[in-house]
Amino acid sequence: MIVDLLNVTDEPVPFNFRVAADQLDLETEGVRIVGNIDFVGEVRKNAAKADVRGSINASLEVDCTRCLTAVKTGLDIAFQVDYVEKEMFPEGKETHLGSGDLDTDVIEGSELDLAQVAREQIVLNLPEQVLCREDCKGICATCGKDLNEGDCHCGEDDIDPRWAALRDLKG
Repeated sequence: MIVDLLNVTDEPVPFNFRVAADQLDLETEGVRIVGNIDFVGEVRKNAAKADVRGSINASLEVDCTRCLTAVKTGLDIAFQVDYVEKEMFPEGKETHLGSGDLDTDVIEGSELDLAQVAREQIVLNLPEQVLCREDCKGICATCGKDLNEGDCHCGEDDIDPRWAALRDLKG
C-alpha cells in the first residue's frame, strides 16, 4: 500500500491491510513468514516529518539457532517511526544521535510504501536466538547429525597425532 504524503495532513490517515507471505521477502536466512501479516495503524504529517505508528501481527517459522529445526513463533509489534526529508540529515555533517533518533528514517520523494515499513519493522524485531527447546543439543560439527535424536560417533577414534604413540602403549 502506497501513501502519497502530499495528501496527508494533520488529520491521521488510518490504514488496515493484510499482506500475504509471498508478497514480502524478509531476505533473512532461516526465517519464513507463515500465513498473512496484519498491519494496522495511521499516518500523520506535519511540516517537518511524517509519523507512522501502528501494530503488526505475523506468524513466523524460524530455524532453531542450535539444530536448525523449524520453530513456529508469532510477532506482535507495536511501533512508531518518524520519516524526515533527506535535507534534515545533511551528508558530511557530524551529528549527535539520541535514543529518539533511532526511530527516525529518511524518506526520498513523497510516497511511502507501507509494505516496506512492515518488512523493516519485522526484520528489526526478529528474535536474536530461537531454540526448539531449552536443552537443545544442536548438531554435530563434523557429520551434521541432530544430537537431540542421539549421539553420533564422530571423533571417538580420532586422536591427536602428537599422542598417537601413547595409544600404542595402551594396547
